[in-house]
Amino acid sequence: MIPRYPTIGICGLSCRLCPRYHTDGESRCHGCKTESRMGAGCPFITCALKKKGVEFCWECEQSDNCPKWGFHRKASRTGDSFKCYQTLESDISFIKKNSVVNFDKLQKTREMFLKEMLRDFNDGQSKNYYCIAATVMEIKELEAALIEAKKTSKKLDAKGKAKNMHAILDKIAQKKGYNLKLRKTK
Repeated sequence: MIPRYPTIGICGLSCRLCPRYHTDGESRCHGCKTESRMGAGCPFITCALKKKGVEFCWECEQSDNCPKWGFHRKASRTGDSFKCYQTLESDISFIKKNSVVNFDKLQKTREMFLKEMLRDFNDGQSKNYYCIAATVMEIKELEAALIEAKKTSKKLDAKGKAKNMHAILDKIAQKKGYNLKLRKTK
């Protein structure tokens, strides 16, 4: 099977908002369903793509009762890995209601704002933070934060720009109750 959406994980995660997707060099991941990841031993790749011939877990007849996918979804409610899992459940619900095509469009928009943050406000230590912000915040909030940061950062160096952008995003996060840190599993 040839995946149609290599940047949408089989389990529902968005590769476009992953720090490894935005890494330069050999360690860069091009998406969960690209050739470099197909041999990585992901249980979802093995089960869905290789055994069942479906691109996404929710397309499988057994998805409602799948212990692997169920455990993954349950774990996503309280913890992350190197990638933010906070929106996994709402992303799956969005896809089921609105289609994977519309989800992909939404992720491309989120990625556009993420790339702008990385390009214009990265001090070399903010990639994970911006990836999480691009994942959990509303698009209109990301857009407003970028507009404000551009206005208030004109004469700042890279560290100052990053600090300013963090302050703007943190203010939104505090107001809306967003968590802009990876949650460690216990």
